[in-house]
Amino acid sequence: MPASADVVFDAFHYHQWRARWDSLVSATHVVGGAPCPYKGAVTENAGAGMLRSLSMRTQFVSYDRPHVAAAAMVGQAFPFTQWAASMRHRATGSQASVLVYTYTFEVGPAALRWLLGPLVALVFAGQTRRRFTRLQNFLELHAEEVRLWQQRDTVAPNHGAGAGVA
Repeated sequence: MPASADVVFDAFHYHQWRARWDSLVSATHVVGGAPCPYKGAVTENAGAGMLRSLSMRTQFVSYDRPHVAAAAMVGQAFPFTQWAASMRHRATGSQASVLVYTYTFEVGPAALRWLLGPLVALVFAGQTRRRFTRLQNFLELHAEEVRLWQQRDTVAPNHGAGAGVA
């Protein structure tokens, strides 16, 4: 990514930035109103584009800014019966970093898994590539804007329940 790990992390997780680039969700928020997730936070995410009907609730099981965040789906959201993902960020220079996104899911109903599984895997992989290309393009133009916002608003390193910017 064309920005430091902390800039990339915040551009992804702070909803005010994410709304400007994320092609996979049309709306996302933390239940309770925090500006970004934190460990234990539940988020609600509404799909966008051809996946507009997909809405998912997730709970963050890890949130260690700017290194790692991981979440798992709460309940089910057709076609997913299980879904989890993690993002790891590693600096590769003062203004460059690597983002490693790992996900796993299961689809249902079980009787149709043989058919739905490969199709959903193909669509999700394509949408994930598109999504992170959009994040990269956003950062090429706006990384400095995010960095200045971080300095101005004194972004807290790890948020607690209901915490936001200090």
